[in-house]
Amino acid sequence: MKKHTEPSHHLELRVHELAQLFNSMDPTPFHSKALDREAETFIEAWARSFTPKSSLHLTIHLQHMPPEGDPATLVTGAIHHHFEEKADLARRDLRDLFWQGRTSLLIGLAFVALCLLAADLIGESGASTAHTIARESLTIVGWVAMWRPMQLFLYDWWPLARRIGTYKALARAHVKMVQSGG
Repeated sequence: MKKHTEPSHHLELRVHELAQLFNSMDPTPFHSKALDREAETFIEAWARSFTPKSSLHLTIHLQHMPPEGDPATLVTGAIHHHFEEKADLARRDLRDLFWQGRTSLLIGLAFVALCLLAADLIGESGASTAHTIARESLTIVGWVAMWRPMQLFLYDWWPLARRIGTYKALARAHVKMVQSGG
């Protein structure tokens, strides 16, 4: 029986020096440095086109290697750390979205209950056209109030969950540095 393996995808980046990969305004130590926004956007856009369970491989072609030591371990750690932090932030955003959804749902349920009670009261007081319009309007308005909570729980969380998966895949990506001619 053949064992199922996850698909493997490769991205090759070409830079002159390491500074091009990282945000020059970030004062944190190298292993915690934020990626340059353009590099981050490029890497994320590439990774988003694959399933989060894919095996990702980044090869960084560096034209000018630093004079001392091999930067591969530091760069790998910095890239992994960067995307672990982005995954944590996205998880917090997802948690906040579900909190907002629960709050919106409670408010929506209370509002729809009030609207339906008011519609029932109007319905019992007469059968004129104005009463019918008021009753139906309250019913519609009450159910429309449920739109946002349902949107949050049915649709809005998917992109965040997908983004978390992409960040987690990038946080475990295999990173290799090679010196390129220049």
